[in-house]
Amino acid sequence: PVIDQQKKEIIPKETIPVPASGETVAQKNAVRSAKSYLGHSAFSYDGLVKQLEYEKFSYADAVYGVDNSDADWFEQAAKAAKSYIKYSAFSRGGLIDQLKYEGYTQSQAEYGADTVGL
Repeated sequence: PVIDQQKKEIIPKETIPVPASGETVAQKNAVRSAKSYLGHSAFSYDGLVKQLEYEKFSYADAVYGVDNSDADWFEQAAKAAKSYIKYSAFSRGGLIDQLKYEGYTQSQAEYGADTVGL
């Protein structure tokens, strides 16, 4: 399931429309944009959906793009943790809280902290 951040409700992935003929242009562009963002910076799943929505993709297209970005969210949490540690001092709990604030799950945040030795 996916959480609609604007309505704060869960949307089953099955209800997000995908054309029978394949991807729409907007969906293809959302995937390309998601992959591009992931190539430059670390994002949580929710953070990347929000970023694509900020870029004016519809919620459904943003979710489609993120779902098809081939991202490893644990790897993204590790990249984010390394970035935070590079510029600031964190305790393990503080780093985990920061990663969770950024939209990572508890287990992803813990993994990120583990990868930087906290």
